[in-house]
Amino acid sequence: MNIPAVEITGLVKTYGSTTAVDGLDLRMERGSLLALLGPNGAGKTTTVEICEGFLRPDSGTVRVLGLDPFREGAALRPRIGVMPQGGGAYPGVRADEMLGLVAACAADPLDAAWLLDILGLEQVRKTPFKRLSGGQQQRLSLACALISRPELVFLDEPTAGMDPQARRLVWELLEALRSDGVSVLLTTHLMEEAEALADAVVIVDHGRIIAEGSPGSLTAEAGDAAQLRFKARTRLNTGLLAAALPEGHRVHESAPGAYLVEGPVDPQVVSTVTAWCAQQGVLAEELHVGKRTLEEVFLELTGRELRA
Repeated sequence: MNIPAVEITGLVKTYGSTTAVDGLDLRMERGSLLALLGPNGAGKTTTVEICEGFLRPDSGTVRVLGLDPFREGAALRPRIGVMPQGGGAYPGVRADEMLGLVAACAADPLDAAWLLDILGLEQVRKTPFKRLSGGQQQRLSLACALISRPELVFLDEPTAGMDPQARRLVWELLEALRSDGVSVLLTTHLMEEAEALADAVVIVDHGRIIAEGSPGSLTAEAGDAAQLRFKARTRLNTGLLAAALPEGHRVHESAPGAYLVEGPVDPQVVSTVTAWCAQQGVLAEELHVGKRTLEEVFLELTGRELRA
């Protein structure tokens, strides 16, 4: 019998009059990487903390590696790794001391020096945690989550504060973990990260799942309609451009100077856009044809307003 890495049925968790998780169902297969996405306050952190055994659900069932994380936490904890976004280390502890402390609690830990080296922390191994950069603190936190050879690892914003080189290094490490059969559940606000890494994406809002599937299936959900993007000066009259295009096409300025044409794109549509821009005396730059991005799907489903 194939026991999933995570299986949640009818999960509910409330805080007073606020319902953080509202009847959530989720299944994550072994050896997969699942990205749990949602705006602030959507219920992601509460769901993950219940899976980690830190919170008791009000109702519903949660099984992690076949175990109840709250009631059977002692049996589950040695099999999972947890990476909190805040780092979770003592401010004055050195990087190698912190990793060594976590390794001492594991039955069969990875080599700490090797892990520091592959995460680019060898040069700062004697540096106190409080003096590490934000990205270095995140990488140390990741090392602490992986040192015990977990079957399943929970990662909260794993590349927050990292420069592009460090982010790429972590992505490669996560891909290697998945290839080795380790299950990874991550939360992230970087849609590019989720789109690049995840086998499955679950988008939650107001404590409920509003979309799920592979990144490819979610971005292709609105049929196979392509999009055309281009950049030009700001505040072009998009209504006039829409009127010049075949019926059913929509045009809007998605960001200042960035324009999006939605609808089937063929050579005639591209020609119409460039000809219209020429008539307005503007140059259409960075012309690109493609499907929706995961970020666009996310914004369409959860709204574009800023949340606290």
